[in-house]
Amino acid sequence: MAKSSARKKRKSGGKDPQASETVQPAVLTVGADADRPRMKTKQYEELLRPLHGELVALQDWVKSTGAKAVVVFEGRDTAGKGGTIKAITERVSPRVFRVVALPAPTEAEKSQMYIQRYIRHFPSAGEVVIFDRSWYNRAGVERVMGFCTPEETERFLEQAPFVEQAMVTSGIYLIKYWLEVSPEEQKRRLTSRIHDPRKTWKLTDMDLMSYTKWVDYTVARDAMISRTSTPWAPWHVVHTDDKKRGRLNAIAHLLEQIPYAPAEERDIRLPRRRTTGKTAPMDLRPYAIPEPY
Repeated sequence: MAKSSARKKRKSGGKDPQASETVQPAVLTVGADADRPRMKTKQYEELLRPLHGELVALQDWVKSTGAKAVVVFEGRDTAGKGGTIKAITERVSPRVFRVVALPAPTEAEKSQMYIQRYIRHFPSAGEVVIFDRSWYNRAGVERVMGFCTPEETERFLEQAPFVEQAMVTSGIYLIKYWLEVSPEEQKRRLTSRIHDPRKTWKLTDMDLMSYTKWVDYTVARDAMISRTSTPWAPWHVVHTDDKKRGRLNAIAHLLEQIPYAPAEERDIRLPRRRTTGKTAPMDLRPYAIPEPY
């Protein structure tokens, strides 16, 4: 799927995705999977496996070429940013795929240039940095919840494209995703967090306050996408009412954005090893933990 398309791209000369001539407007209607049944776990895992193999190939290419990439994930609360990022990173090295999820800024950081605390996490050669929320907080939650002034939001929307152009011209692949979820599905997911002890940590006071501001977030989203989607850093919308389909679609699309080379098959064989020595191994039973399972 993504692998064959990527190979076709390389054979045709590998047009740089960062230099596309036109920007397609973001389509923010109901996702294509709206009337389809939710994907079953077995099918999802079968489809995810080859994509994971391609992510490993991308990792090898990034390491060997010294490429740099930044992947931004933004979206509504409960849209599945964390799950999508986990699906991307669970089979690759954290030394190559580095996830950045910053807390609220400190007093010192508030006194700095707004994007300064994000810049220090930009990639070095051979790294893919994934931002679980990013500098676009200024255009989203900060705007909606009143954490910045309208003037600060306007200044950000004006300046962000130029900062991102500097990133791209420096050699960084910059890919930006907005994860979109319907109001009905968001309500279902928030309700499930209330009653599931495994998920209550995800339900913050901010989530509850944000829940009442659906229209405000829609206005902020539309302004952000229309003002900051550029030929060098366009926005890509992923519909995630079906989380499994959304994750697969996001990974497949991500693999198309970087012209990596396919992994070469290696002839790997385990060497011979000794299992006995001149001295007997120690008895580990006194150190063993209880085994209730």
